Amino acid sequence: MVEETERNKEKNNKMVDQIRCFERILPMTHTRLLFSLPLFLFLFLLSFTFTNADFNVTTIPFNNGYSHLFGDGNLVRSPDGKGVRLLLDRYTGSGFISSSMYKHGFFSANIKLPSGYTAGIVIAFYTSNGDVFEKSHDELDFEFLGNVEGKPWRFQTNLYGNGSTSRGREERYRLWFDPTKEFHRYSILWTAKNIIFYIDEVPIREVVRSEAMGGDYPSKPMSLYATIWDASNWATSGGKYKVNYKYAPFVSEYKDFVLEGCPVDPIQEVPAAVACAQKNALLESQDYAVITPQRRLAMRRFRQRFTYYSYCYDTWRYPVPPPECVIDPVEKRRFNDTGRLKFGGSHRKQSRRRGRRSNVVSNNQAEI
Repeated sequence: MVEETERNKEKNNKMVDQIRCFERILPMTHTRLLFSLPLFLFLFLLSFTFTNADFNVTTIPFNNGYSHLFGDGNLVRSPDGKGVRLLLDRYTGSGFISSSMYKHGFFSANIKLPSGYTAGIVIAFYTSNGDVFEKSHDELDFEFLGNVEGKPWRFQTNLYGNGSTSRGREERYRLWFDPTKEFHRYSILWTAKNIIFYIDEVPIREVVRSEAMGGDYPSKPMSLYATIWDASNWATSGGKYKVNYKYAPFVSEYKDFVLEGCPVDPIQEVPAAVACAQKNALLESQDYAVITPQRRLAMRRFRQRFTYYSYCYDTWRYPVPPPECVIDPVEKRRFNDTGRLKFGGSHRKQSRRRGRRSNVVSNNQAEI
């Protein structure tokens, strides 16, 4: 009972800290207006309170599910074997990869990002099969984009199916907390029906599979990757600000790993759909596979306040929105034809560019 009380107190304190951070992120004029309204604050607190309970997942030590990918000496395991640090210095970045490929799954970790000047840096937590299917690869991305000192980290989510890299489906966001102060959980759920990106049990994006998507929906077995690398040519203000190695090494930290799904051989004779039927059914029955009304409210509030670019509203790129886009007329009015916010978007439109660290690093697109 005492332990449960302490846990609840800790969660409440964390929630209050997040709200305070959220308040600092809002423009001051809007902050005074919004936070003078008790109802607004109550509703915002309420939406995150219902999603604050931890998922019922089993964490694994690093060596039980992952191995070193690249960057000799720049991957540092924790003494207890439960966590790892990835470093970027003037010589190399670093990364790790899951020991198996998975046909659908839930991929999750607690992550803390480097602080201070981080312009030009990309930290990626993603699934991909590019090493096996080079011309028809699938991919699901969290990509964190560094910034100059005093400016917050930004991040984007993206997905590719069957090599559809020319049809990027990226969305960009700000966070309601400082990701450099403490660990936060970032998760990707991938099933045959839908894809959900989570931050701290709050769903921030859902892509529901439709027949019209065809091969653009990821369908082949994928590995989980995490990398840190130099993307000076595009990551911050379209390449205006580069990585400054006088601040190196840049360190990202990972712990409390979760790998739930069906491990498969991508070239096996038995079809994955048959071999993984039972595990996929179990995956789809888990708590994190369902967006409850409370979670949907939290997702809606997140998207209203922190999304600053969406490909679904970018009519310059897609005169006809891709089939998975659900166009909300109210939400649409907030965006320009470029997919960026009409008001409050602090980043200027940039030309599209794509950078790759190597074939082990995810496809990335520059400022839109």
